[in-house]
Amino acid sequence: MNSYNKSLLILFNTGWLNEEATKQEFVYAEAVLQTIESPEIFCNAFELVNRNAITNKSTIILRESKYFRLRPFRFLINKN
Repeated sequence: MNSYNKSLLILFNTGWLNEEATKQEFVYAEAVLQTIESPEIFCNAFELVNRNAITNKSTIILRESKYFRLRPFRFLINKN
């Protein structure tokens, strides 16, 4: 999957955290985001629908998701 520049705002009370604990919280948040944004999780959460069929095959989903705009009659549907 393509890597995009993203911004994330995290708010928490630093009154009870020192600088080292704050850095550790950011490390934990980064690990969670890397897990969520993996190609396997993406393919499990979406299915590809085209004019004639629905597919759950990860190779096809990843190949089609490379396009900024999907080709005509192709739709990524979230399973949630």
